Amino acid sequence: MAPQRAHRRQVTVIGAGNVGAAVAQRILVAGLADVVLVDIVPGLAEGKALDLAEAGPLLGHDVSVVGTTNFLDTAGSSVVVVTAGRTRHPGMSRDDLLLPNAQIVNGVVERAARHSPDAVIVVVTDPLDAMCHVALKASGFPRQRVVGMAGVLDAARFRTFVSMELGVSPANTTAFVLGGHGDAMVPIPRYSTVGGVPITQLLSPDAIERLVARTRTGGAEIVSLLKTGSAYYAPAAAAAEIVDTILEDRHKILPCSAYLAGEYGVEGLFVGVPVRLSRAGVDQIVEVALTDDERAEFQVSVESVRRLVAELGTFA
Repeated sequence: MAPQRAHRRQVTVIGAGNVGAAVAQRILVAGLADVVLVDIVPGLAEGKALDLAEAGPLLGHDVSVVGTTNFLDTAGSSVVVVTAGRTRHPGMSRDDLLLPNAQIVNGVVERAARHSPDAVIVVVTDPLDAMCHVALKASGFPRQRVVGMAGVLDAARFRTFVSMELGVSPANTTAFVLGGHGDAMVPIPRYSTVGGVPITQLLSPDAIERLVARTRTGGAEIVSLLKTGSAYYAPAAAAAEIVDTILEDRHKILPCSAYLAGEYGVEGLFVGVPVRLSRAGVDQIVEVALTDDERAEFQVSVESVRRLVAELGTFA
C-alpha cells in the first residue's frame, strides 16, 4: 500500500487564461501549495494544468496541479484567486468590463465559497474594486477575507518607472499607491523611496508627475501594445505575492483593495490602502497621514469607485 500523504495547503485559481495560468505557475514554482485551476471552457484548465505538471520535474517542486470545470474539486482551499472575466482591448477602460464581469465573478465566487467556506478570496478581475464588492456579497464572507490585488500591481509599476528613470535596481525602490485601480489612482511620491530616500529628493516635480501619469495608465499602455489582450505577468506576480503573504502568515503590509468601514473617512467601500495581511486575510488597515492635496485626490478616486459600485445594482 502506498504511504498516505498528509493534507497539504491548496489554492484555487479561477480562470485558466493568461493571468490565471501565470498565477498557478508562480505558486507551483515557489512550492507554496497544491493548485486547482478552474475554467468553464472544457479542456482549457485541464490542458494548462497538465502542461504545468509536466514542468514540475524540471522545476524541482513536488506540489500538484489539476485542471477542472467542477468546483467540487476545489473543496477545502485556503485561498481562492479570482481571475475569471473578460479582458480589455485597445480603446476600452477597465470600467467597460463592469457588468459582464460582475455576472461572471458572482457565479464563480458563490460556488467557490460554498466548497471552501474558510478561504481568503483574492480578486484580480477588473474593474477590481467593484469586483471585490461582488465577491463579498456572493461569498457571504466577512470583509477581512476578501481582498483585491491592485495596489501591489500599481506600486510595482510605479517602482519600475522610477527605477528606469534613475537607472537603479527596482529592488532598491518602494512605492506607495492609494485609491481605486483605475485612472484616478493616487501614487504618493513623498512615501515612495529609492534606498530609503524619498523620490521627491531625487527627481524633479515634472519628472515625478510624468511617472505618476504613466503609472495611472500602465495597464492601458500594455493593452495598446499587445492589441489583443492585457497584462498578465505583472498582475500574476502581484497576486502570487498576496497568496504567499496569506499562506505563510507573513503579516506584510501591502497596498491592496480592502473594505473600509470608516478608515480614511470612507464607509462601506473597497478602496486601495495599505493593509497588513496574514492567514486571516486583512488583519489591519494601516492609516497614514495625508496632505490636503493627497486627500483631495484620494476622494476623487473614492468617488470613481463609488459610482461603479452604484451601477452594480443587485450584484453589490
